[in-house]
Amino acid sequence: MRRKRQQLTDAESIDILRHASSGVLAVLGDEGYPYAVPLSYVYHEGRLIFHSAVAGHKVDAIRSYDKASFCVIQRDDVRPADFTTVFCSVIAFGRIRILDDDASKLEAIRILAHKYSPHETVESTDNEIARAFPHLLMFELQIEHLTGKQAKELMP
Repeated sequence: MRRKRQQLTDAESIDILRHASSGVLAVLGDEGYPYAVPLSYVYHEGRLIFHSAVAGHKVDAIRSYDKASFCVIQRDDVRPADFTTVFCSVIAFGRIRILDDDASKLEAIRILAHKYSPHETVESTDNEIARAFPHLLMFELQIEHLTGKQAKELMP
């Protein structure tokens, strides 16, 4: 990173990943074109967990090449009078994989469901998971390294 003073620590970056609700997954798409798609996710123990339909361009890209990045923008305040933005963002880089076995897939969807529906009962959550499970694909990005950056206006 060119502006090291603005770099976030890994702990600060992980905190942003824990609390944000969406980001943009970038994978290698058809004919070598980058393919970026917005997704909801959950951070859990050094990995990002996602859900998807079982087929599509994103799934094809993941199956073809396992390197990916995921960008989360925590803050993006445009300041027109100053010709700038006050921002804070994180990019996670790593290897992505589809969770093929049912046990891993079930664990992942439960973790994701808890983030987005924390007040639902276990019974309600399990019923929804059972209904969607046959048509659900779960995948994860194992984070290898992070880059977090904030605007100089946010620095202490």
